[in-house]
Amino acid sequence: MNQQQQKKQYRAIGHHLNPVVTIAGNGLTEQVAAELERALDDHELIKVRINADRETRQLLINALLASTQSELVQRIGGIALILRRATVQKPALSNLVRYQ
Repeated sequence: MNQQQQKKQYRAIGHHLNPVVTIAGNGLTEQVAAELERALDDHELIKVRINADRETRQLLINALLASTQSELVQRIGGIALILRRATVQKPALSNLVRYQ
């Protein structure tokens, strides 16, 4: 499966997900970063809601991706779909496994 098809599959899975973490305009705090790490370790593919203006939203997404070493699959408005593959998948929790 090529990269474009894989991204399309991730977007289809992400359509059914609810945001796991909400980031307010005050930025990426330690608690939010810890929750993002936990969510990515457990679920691999997560939705994040960012409540801020357009420029701040893009800066927060870039900071979030850099701090978690994850990749952006899709961004629509204030919702970002983020992926980071786990070294050891948790089949009961992983959205990639559950929605195959």
